[in-house]
Amino acid sequence: MSKLIIHGAHNTRTSRVIWMALELGLDFEHNNFHYSTGGTQTPEFLAINPNGTLPAIQDGDLCLFESLAINLYLANKHGGDMGPRDDAEMGLATQWSFWAATEVESTALEALKNRLLLPEAERDEAVVAAAEARLAKPLTVLNAALADKEYLMGGRFTVADLNTSAVAGWAKIAKLDLSAWPNLTAWLDRCLGRPLYKKARGG
Repeated sequence: MSKLIIHGAHNTRTSRVIWMALELGLDFEHNNFHYSTGGTQTPEFLAINPNGTLPAIQDGDLCLFESLAINLYLANKHGGDMGPRDDAEMGLATQWSFWAATEVESTALEALKNRLLLPEAERDEAVVAAAEARLAKPLTVLNAALADKEYLMGGRFTVADLNTSAVAGWAKIAKLDLSAWPNLTAWLDRCLGRPLYKKARGG
């Protein structure tokens, strides 16, 4: 059987896939490179991911891109506590993954860029403030979903939590004020405090 290959640097969305692979205890090869090397535009990589973005995986003859979709695939394939146990859990895991991508990711990234990623002279706190305001509604939704439970489904840490916290966690990394959502902040602490999260990010 071919070994799983994960393409992309720790400080990209690839860290989400590495985190999942580590939580699942998978044996994998990590092709560690960043956009800045030009490696995403080579013919070899474009044959794996024609979008020229990170991450991507090869699992035997299968090539996949999009970090959250990759994680759903790995969790469904390898199962265990991380994976969905029935159709209802598969639906919930997919729901929260799509929700994170559509409702949170781009806005949280704007905040993160203007707090940490851009050169200091290019950062704009007005953009951060606007992003924080736009995130209030989806973060309220997530906070309510966690009102009576520690994790999003099944009473355990799963792909639903990993995918959603990997995205929503950008708001925490950007040091946004999350005090209005105590269920959310406690859940983020549980998820992002896992040792394998830090390892996946190169720590």
